[in-house]
Amino acid sequence: MTTVRTAIVIGGGIAGPVTALALRRAGIAATVHEAYPATASGAGGIGGTLALAPNGVAALRSVGADEAVTATATPIVRSAMAVGRRRLDLPTLAGVPPLRVVHRAELHRELHDRAVAEGVSFAYGRRLVDVEQSDGGVTARFEDGSTATADVLVGADGIRSTVRGLIDPAAPGPRFTGLLGFEAVARHEVGVEPGTMTFAFGRRGYYLYWPEPGGGTRWGANLPQQRPMSLVEARAVPAAQWMDTLRTSYGDDDPARELMATSSADELQVVGSLHIMPPVPHWYRGRMVLVGDAAHAPSNSSGQGASLAIESGVQLARCLRDLPDVQAAFAAYVRLRRARVEKVAARAARINHTKAPGPVARTLMPLLMPLFVRTVMDPEKTVAHEQRYVIDFDAPVTAEPALR
Repeated sequence: MTTVRTAIVIGGGIAGPVTALALRRAGIAATVHEAYPATASGAGGIGGTLALAPNGVAALRSVGADEAVTATATPIVRSAMAVGRRRLDLPTLAGVPPLRVVHRAELHRELHDRAVAEGVSFAYGRRLVDVEQSDGGVTARFEDGSTATADVLVGADGIRSTVRGLIDPAAPGPRFTGLLGFEAVARHEVGVEPGTMTFAFGRRGYYLYWPEPGGGTRWGANLPQQRPMSLVEARAVPAAQWMDTLRTSYGDDDPARELMATSSADELQVVGSLHIMPPVPHWYRGRMVLVGDAAHAPSNSSGQGASLAIESGVQLARCLRDLPDVQAAFAAYVRLRRARVEKVAARAARINHTKAPGPVARTLMPLLMPLFVRTVMDPEKTVAHEQRYVIDFDAPVTAEPALR
């Protein structure tokens, strides 16, 4: 049984509220400290959508947030791959619920509201600058001069995590994928069944699209880019200029040409440069530990980034609940998580290489599509172990037996 009774959670995005909810259900009081002066869903600049895989929704069930989140989501029940005018339906994974596409702002809002309803406290405008540890606890120091003390501190502060640097100053930072992301809703109807997501390879870039339940077609584009741009830098470029670039880049592609021609620049979401986290050697030190993107952020090609973050928050709470000391709990948590998240990241990295194929690859892709679907896109071989994963929150966690 744990001796941990209180926790500081740094970061109010996705992993932070879920971790705080799970900790509370484990009997540990948690306060979420968010750097911005409002909830993540209301801070502005958060838009677009993300995918929740079946395993992510299952993990949300552990904290009672699954029904509220899925009620606002769009189910994706089938998918297809397209290269030029060639289109091929992709096989589905039997026995699992559909992928759910949810607006980021809605997901943030639902998680925040659920956490507040269960008694989780939030403190805003608290940007972490330093931490002091002792045998009895950990004290967080914030930019505004305030402090907070608890038994443990959880870094749920994303790919540019301050906590990660405090745990290990030599820790790697996020790695640029060479892609710049955009999203919008077009007034063009693509003529595919509702609930169908299409992964398309254009002449100059990769894009995907699916029918919106209320009409129109939502699309996302990954445009190859030579250098990374911060989100602030990318959004400083006028949206009309980005839209002109997209229309030029995808002007030879069907239906991308129609999708972008019927999309408003005013509604374009600039997602920014896409990054992944390389393997992080140290997920914890002393009474500090990482969850979510701070520890593992696979490429968005995985469709698992948010789901893995949710899983990690739930698993951390189980470990802190069941093991007698902080170090044993953190070690068990890493044992439960590292191999899984790194396997997902490796799969996503392989997919990334197909998103910006060279001229020869683009010529051959229509011919190789059936082979690609049978191998790289075979769900039983690639994502079955990911999507069928369900955490039994009530099951006890045991420490790994000592080696002899």
